[in-house]
Amino acid sequence: MTLLDLLFSFLKIGLFSFGGGYAMIPLIQSEIERHGWMTATEFVNIIAIAEMTPGPIAVNSATFIGFKAAGLSGALVATLGEIGARRIAAAG
Repeated sequence: MTLLDLLFSFLKIGLFSFGGGYAMIPLIQSEIERHGWMTATEFVNIIAIAEMTPGPIAVNSATFIGFKAAGLSGALVATLGEIGARRIAAAG
């Protein structure tokens, strides 16, 4: 169930967040708190790491959160959910 939760959460984040990666941070935080994937302190650390890592902050944070929640498969699913949502939003 965690993989489906990750997929749908990051699809939702990508589809309904406007304004770039930094605008997504509150929605990402509410999703991780709702599912209990990590603590608030861990989330702040993930955002700091995602800012330092090359690439979009939303994709980087999805990858880190997915890995923390469900390992390598979680990282792949969360990242694909985020990227897929961006593709859907750009096509529509």
